[in-house]
Amino acid sequence: MDIEMDINKKVLILAIYKKEEDETLTDVVKKMDNTKVFSLKEGKKYLKELKKEQLILDDYLTVIGLVKAKEIELEFKI
Repeated sequence: MDIEMDINKKVLILAIYKKEEDETLTDVVKKMDNTKVFSLKEGKKYLKELKKEQLILDDYLTVIGLVKAKEIELEFKI
């Protein structure tokens, strides 16, 4: 996994962590596409990878995903 992809996945995990209650994962990916963070196609690929890594289940972060999101939030604050 290259560094850029790793950063994009981190941004996506953080965006999912910070999403509004009524937002879906697709809404989050579309936001990333609209702000040119990454394309919709890339976003869907990242979502699939995060699900495979068991960080997301049923449109929500798993416990592991929540822990990872909090770590990423701290990392970006530094």
